[in-house]
Amino acid sequence: MDQTQVAKELGLSCMLNTEVGAVLAVIRRGPESSSQFYHHPEEHCDVSILQSLKSLRAFLFNPQQEWRRIDPSLYLSPFLDVIQSDDIPATATAVALQSVLKVLRLGIFDERTVGAKDAINSAVTAVTGCRLERTNLVSEEAVMMRILQVLTAIMRHRASVLLTDHAACTIVNTCFQVVQQSASRGDLLQRSARYTMHELIQIIYTRLPDIEVKDWENSDSDTEDNNLDSGYGIRSAVDIFHFLCSLLNVVEVMETEGLISQTADENVQLFALVLINSSIELSGDSIGKHPKLLRMIQDDLFHHLIHYGACSNPLALSMICSIVLNLYHFLRKSIRLQLEAFFSFVLFRIVSPGSSLQLQEVAVEGLINFCRQPTFIIEVYVNYDCDPTFRNVFEETGKLLCKYAFPTSGLSTSIQIQALEGLVVIFHNIADHIDKENDPSPTGPYPVEISGYRPFWEEKSKDDDVETWVDYVRVRKVQKRKILIAGNHFNRDDKKGLEYLKISQLIADPPDPKAYAVFFRYTPRLDKTMIGDYLGDPDEFRIKVLKEFTDTFEFAGMILDTALRTYLEAFRLPGESQKIQRILEAFSERFYDQQSSEIFVTKDAVFVLCYSLIMLNTDLHNPQVKKKMTEEEFIRNNREINGGNDLPREYLSELFHSISTNAIVLHGQSGAGAPVEMNPNRWIQLINRGKFIQPFILCDFNRRLGRDMFAAIAGPSVATLAAIFEHSDEEEILHECIEALFSIARIAQYGLEDTLDELLASFCKFTTLLNPYASAEETLYAFGNDMKPKMATMAVFTIANTFKDSIRGGWRTIIDCLLKLKRLKLLPQSVIEPDNASDLGSDFPAHERSESGVVFPSHDPKFGGRHSSSGIMGRFLNFLSLESVEDALNNGVSEFEQNLKIIQQCRIGSIFSTSASLPDDSLLNLGRCLIFAAAGKGQKFSTPIEEEETVGFCWDLICAIASANTHRFSTFWPHYHDYLLEVTQFPLFSPIPFAEKAIVAQMKMFLKLLARGQSDPVGELLLKSIVLMWKMEKEILDTCCEFLVQSASEIIVKYPDKLQTQLGWKSLLHLLSVTGRHPETYNKGVRGHNHIDV
Repeated sequence: MDQTQVAKELGLSCMLNTEVGAVLAVIRRGPESSSQFYHHPEEHCDVSILQSLKSLRAFLFNPQQEWRRIDPSLYLSPFLDVIQSDDIPATATAVALQSVLKVLRLGIFDERTVGAKDAINSAVTAVTGCRLERTNLVSEEAVMMRILQVLTAIMRHRASVLLTDHAACTIVNTCFQVVQQSASRGDLLQRSARYTMHELIQIIYTRLPDIEVKDWENSDSDTEDNNLDSGYGIRSAVDIFHFLCSLLNVVEVMETEGLISQTADENVQLFALVLINSSIELSGDSIGKHPKLLRMIQDDLFHHLIHYGACSNPLALSMICSIVLNLYHFLRKSIRLQLEAFFSFVLFRIVSPGSSLQLQEVAVEGLINFCRQPTFIIEVYVNYDCDPTFRNVFEETGKLLCKYAFPTSGLSTSIQIQALEGLVVIFHNIADHIDKENDPSPTGPYPVEISGYRPFWEEKSKDDDVETWVDYVRVRKVQKRKILIAGNHFNRDDKKGLEYLKISQLIADPPDPKAYAVFFRYTPRLDKTMIGDYLGDPDEFRIKVLKEFTDTFEFAGMILDTALRTYLEAFRLPGESQKIQRILEAFSERFYDQQSSEIFVTKDAVFVLCYSLIMLNTDLHNPQVKKKMTEEEFIRNNREINGGNDLPREYLSELFHSISTNAIVLHGQSGAGAPVEMNPNRWIQLINRGKFIQPFILCDFNRRLGRDMFAAIAGPSVATLAAIFEHSDEEEILHECIEALFSIARIAQYGLEDTLDELLASFCKFTTLLNPYASAEETLYAFGNDMKPKMATMAVFTIANTFKDSIRGGWRTIIDCLLKLKRLKLLPQSVIEPDNASDLGSDFPAHERSESGVVFPSHDPKFGGRHSSSGIMGRFLNFLSLESVEDALNNGVSEFEQNLKIIQQCRIGSIFSTSASLPDDSLLNLGRCLIFAAAGKGQKFSTPIEEEETVGFCWDLICAIASANTHRFSTFWPHYHDYLLEVTQFPLFSPIPFAEKAIVAQMKMFLKLLARGQSDPVGELLLKSIVLMWKMEKEILDTCCEFLVQSASEIIVKYPDKLQTQLGWKSLLHLLSVTGRHPETYNKGVRGHNHIDV
């Protein structure tokens, strides 16, 4: 060794010498630290302890090699002996613990040092077995603090990997003992003990991902593997986790008015929950690699979480939600049933009426945290909502958030804001995943139709063919919806309910008993009395259904009364003895086949004992029975029923006490609304069922599934969003509503046209433009002095521009708003400007000015495609950046000019100039709404001039649509002609000025079509409409005769070759002759006729 190394080794020797001297000095001082007299150490301590300390001192400065190569037991044992001694003063124990702590922290040895394993395990044995001489509390607390520090140092030491599983468990157990003892001592000690416990758990479970899976883990044996050289591992992790779960059951004994009661110790529970959460966070998905630990989480932990979650305080519930969220993140493939049970029996139950507001807030927050996970909502939709044997977790979550977000008063509460936040998260999540650029995924039809029989209880694994799997899942969702409808029918009339199953192709032909069995077993809220009557019927087919129904239960590992309770919870046992017999025979056969203890030698023995248990239950719990059956009588009644032999007395005694303390419910609530609790019977059934069902399916978003899942909550979502926007005045909430509005529109564009129409109809109300009782001045004032109408108007027209392809009936309210803006003089030429004239074709002018003064802009590609939603909020935020009315007035801008700026941001003209991209359905609905509005449907005119301007404006818009869609004129105009026919049938229809404006507009369209080379039969479609108009009121030709004569003459002069049919010439010449009779038009009419002669 070089000089530096020698000096270092000598320094370690000096340190150890100092520690030995310190321990000896305290021992010599004696038990009374305040005494001034010297006490010979041999008077009050073991001589061997003193000798070992002195021997160590003699050895310290004469080591034969480096300290790191020396067996650590050589210099640790003397200190450990002091720690374990009964008659050593507490002060000396504390000093010895401090010495060991120093050795561990200096790292004198490591895991490669010879004897390190024995030394580190001996240290654990000594420290955890530390015995204190009774002394004052301060000294005892000091020793306890030192114990905590040493235990932490041991687990942090490099040689800790050599600890046995028993040693690791002992360390944790000792630390928890200090936690318990500190409850009656100082607060500092208790906090330190809890912190140490937390740190130990973190150290142990941080190592779990590196632990290899052992063969013994896959068996049910509790025998530990024999390889002791690998150090502590999964065995200690399992035992410690079991210990933490058991802490959830710690009770606190309380005495109130002389009565002693036991309640869960909330402090210990919360402490245990924090430790459990840490262990899961640090272990991660490696828990799934260790079967024993995974089974403990699936069974013990979840059972505790569900049991205590439903009745815990807000702090504990919050921690329980965090634990389950972590379990979902790491282990969801293995906890499908447990997750559903947690939502059903904890979160959904707490948010229902009856719980405290604080608990409801925590539960809503828990739901939202789940919804924030990237794939949570699509995964629960696929795993639960699309499976007829599970609950609609996603749909109920969405509807619950809608319920809590719905405004009930003027001020928004914290839970309402939370719920709105959750809804917005769901909307954004779905929209962002299904509305992607360049996504070729098909939209598919909505809703899906069932094309043939398919067993609804069978699951399809998610293989490489994703599209086939998606189709399968969508069909299962439809099947589930029809099953629920069938359940409602069944509760009113069982025959109609079962017949509906056949009509819906949910039952095979010939019928399959299993389909009925699964329907009875898993359909929620079925009438249990009707199920029992059906199952007990002697019909041969119904007996097969009874057997299939009974086979859906898993009784493995259950005692007889537990199995019987589980079975009878699914239906109400009929009163007829023969029906009872058939049902119990089916149960007995199933239980006998699945028994694990081999107690029963025949199924007849099970049947007889079941009957006996039901009789016992009636005898003990019927108030009319005065003399109750005793245990001895029950045992005597069941002698020699097991193949001529007696059943074990202990078994019968256990059954008797179980029935006597907890009655079997035979005739409880039978209706559809009977409450359900997660009792032990149901939990055992859940665990057994989990062994056979398909694991939790991991999946990402799909456009069709995303659209379908939103459709399940679309109605409540739109209603809630509209109500919040209406009642809230907080700017932040209004902005969230608008963002949610755009996300819903992005989703609805993929086949949910009704939802988009409903959305537009709801928000058009908030523009203040549709109030029939408000004057123009009142409307302008409300529009100009309130941000909400401006936001609503901008949002409506932004949606109309961006998602116009998917609008159907929603065009009506949009047109109504547009017409109101026209009457308010908010649609001048400056409102709509052409954006890019260079993009226009040669046949189209840069912009066209109509009679009504509206400028129709050129096509803007920003509004043409389906995937143009990325800039929606950007344009909307630009609108919000407009100066306020007050600022505008201060800057010399009038309120009217400010309103014009807002309307200009709406880009209304683009809706019509880009209508060439509209699907036929949307184009037809848009034209229908304009024609009906021009005819006065839904309109209220204050003056004839206003009516004339409005009608002219509508026909200008129709002309704009026709100009943009000349390529498919023959496709849409016949429908428009039918709408004109429909208009003539309106009860209060007045042809003036409708027919006049229509004839002029249609003649302009006719000329434009001819100029662009359009010929028959396209042009003659318009001529039929023109003829229809003048037949409404022949006098109207007199009001526009000059224009019509000029137009007819122009057609004859320029485009005679385009009129190739008798109908076309006849209509045109008749129009020319009628309008040319007037003196001012006579000469033009004659010239037109003369040209024909030429």
